[in-house]
Amino acid sequence: MEGFKALGLSEETLSALEKKGYTKPTPIQELTIPLLLNGSKDIVGQAQTGSGKTAAFGIPIIEKFDKNNGDVQALILTPTRELALQISEELQSYKGGRRIWITTVYGGAPIARQMRDLEKGTHIVVGTPGRVIDLIDRGKLILDDVKYVVLDEADEMLNMGFLDDVEKILSSCDDDRRMLLFSATMPDRILSLAKRYMGQYDLVSVKKKELTTDTIAQSYLEVPARSRFDALCRVLDIEEDFYGIVFCNTKAEVIEITNHLNEKGYTADSLHGDIAQNLREKAIKQFKSNKFGLLIATDVAARGIDIQDLTHVINYGLPQDPESYIHRIGRTGRAGKEGKAISIIDSNERRKLMFIQKITKAIIERGKLPDAHQMVAIKKRRLNEQLETTVSTEHYLPFVEYAKEIIQGNDPEVIVASLLKIFHGDDLDVQAYKVIKEATERSRDERGDRDRGRDRDRDRGRDKDRGRDKDRGRDRDGDRRSGGRNSGSKMRLFVAKGRKDKISPIDILKMIEEETNIPGRNIDDIKILDAFSFFTTNFEDGAYILDVFKKKARKDDQKPLIERARDRD
Repeated sequence: MEGFKALGLSEETLSALEKKGYTKPTPIQELTIPLLLNGSKDIVGQAQTGSGKTAAFGIPIIEKFDKNNGDVQALILTPTRELALQISEELQSYKGGRRIWITTVYGGAPIARQMRDLEKGTHIVVGTPGRVIDLIDRGKLILDDVKYVVLDEADEMLNMGFLDDVEKILSSCDDDRRMLLFSATMPDRILSLAKRYMGQYDLVSVKKKELTTDTIAQSYLEVPARSRFDALCRVLDIEEDFYGIVFCNTKAEVIEITNHLNEKGYTADSLHGDIAQNLREKAIKQFKSNKFGLLIATDVAARGIDIQDLTHVINYGLPQDPESYIHRIGRTGRAGKEGKAISIIDSNERRKLMFIQKITKAIIERGKLPDAHQMVAIKKRRLNEQLETTVSTEHYLPFVEYAKEIIQGNDPEVIVASLLKIFHGDDLDVQAYKVIKEATERSRDERGDRDRGRDRDRDRGRDKDRGRDKDRGRDRDGDRRSGGRNSGSKMRLFVAKGRKDKISPIDILKMIEEETNIPGRNIDDIKILDAFSFFTTNFEDGAYILDVFKKKARKDDQKPLIERARDRD
C-alpha cells in the first residue's frame, strides 16, 4: 500500500483499498489522483477501460466529499447502463464507512424508483445521458451545486450520438464545477468538446497495452438471455478437466450464479468487491490448491490475482471494451500452454463482439452447444471410461461382497439402473435437458433489419418527435431494440392474486417456472398486496409469460391470471 499512501489518501480510503486487494496504483491513478486532490484545473485523461481510471477519478471525489453538503456533488456520465452499474459498485467500495449516497440512473428501469432515490437525497449520481436529461427535465435531478462532472468513455458516448445530450447536461451544471473527461482515443470531436466546456486542463495519458492472444482458442455461444445460465452449465459439463474463471460484470450476478451453481451440485466459489479480505484470501488459496476448479468473479475482484495454468476463461456476457476482454482471457493460455476462452452472449451483444474481434484482430469462432442427446452421450462416454479404469485397476475389489448382497433376489439391470439414478440423478435422462435455442444467422439479420427502424428514445417515454434519428438503431442508453422484446429492458407484470389468496413470492416463482420453464432467478421485485401482486422480468421472458397465461385463460374460458401492469407511480 506504500504507493497509495504516497498519493496522500486518508486512512479510511487506504483501508477500503486494502480490503479490495489493491496493492499499488496503476499509471493512470498515479498521474490523476494527485492532480485532483491538490490541483484546481480540469483534467483530460486518455486511458483504456481496464486501466483503473474509475479509481483514478472516483477516489479523489470520495476524498473531497463535503459531509455538510446534502446536494448532488458529483455527476458521472457513461454511455451504457452496464458501465454505470459497474462504476457505482466501484464507488461504493471506495467510500468505506462514510455516509455517501450514490444513485445510478439509466433507461430501461423504472424511473419512479430512481426519482424516489433522488428525492431522498443523494451525493453522487452515475447515469446514462438519456435518463439524466429525463430527470433534469422533470426537476428531480438538480445540478446547481455540483462540484465534479465526469465524462467516462467520452469517445464512445460521442460515437453513439450523445453529443447534444452531453452539451445539454453540461449547460444545466454549476459553472464552477470541475470537469473530468476520460477517453480511450482523442479525436478532434473530443478536443473540441474540451475546448468549449472546459477551462484550463491537465492532459494525462497512459500507453496502450499490447493485445496478444496467440495461445488462446476463442469462441462464443449466442443464446437468449434467459438461457444463458443453462448454457453455462452445459459448457461446464462438456469441457474436459475444467480449471477456470467465469467472469461477470456485476457483484449481484456473481452472487446469483455462484449460488445457483452450488445448488446444482457444482463446486464454485466467488470473488467480488465486497468480500472481506480474509475470505478473499481463503477463496484464492483454495482455488490455487485446486480444491475447487471453478471461480466466479468480477473484473475488479480478479485484478492482481496471480493464478497460473487456467484451462478456461468464460465470459458470462461481454465486458465493456476490448482491453477488458483481453485482460480476462489472458489469464489462460500462459507460458506457451493452450487455453480456451468462451463467451456466452445474447443477441444484444453481437455488435460489441464484432467490435472486440475487429480491435483485437482475433478469430472468435461461433460455437455450438450440444443438444440433450449429445449431452447424455458425452456423460455416458465419461462414465464408461471411469468404469473401464476402475475394472482394469481392480479398485472395485473392496466392494464385491457388498455387491453380492445387493443383487441377491434382485434383477442386476434394475440394481444398476437404480444406482445410476442415485448417483447421477437426471444427468443421463434426455428429457431432463431444456431446449436452448441458439440464434441463427438469418434470425440475426432479420432482427437487425427490424432494429434499425426503432425509436431510440422509446424507453424514455418522450414525445414522438424526439425520436427521429431512427438510423442509429439505439435507444438513449445505447441498447439495441427488438420490437419491445429486448431482454436488457424490464417489464412489470400484474398477478390477479394477493395476500387474501394466501399467495407468497415463492408461490409466484413456482407457478411461473411450472407453466413456462422460466427460472425463478429471472423474476425480481415481487410485491404482494391484498388483492393482487406485481413482479418484474425482462421483456423477452415477460412477453412469453403473457402469451402462456393468455392461452391458458382462453382454454379455461377465464381472464388471464397474469397481465401486463398498467403504468404506475
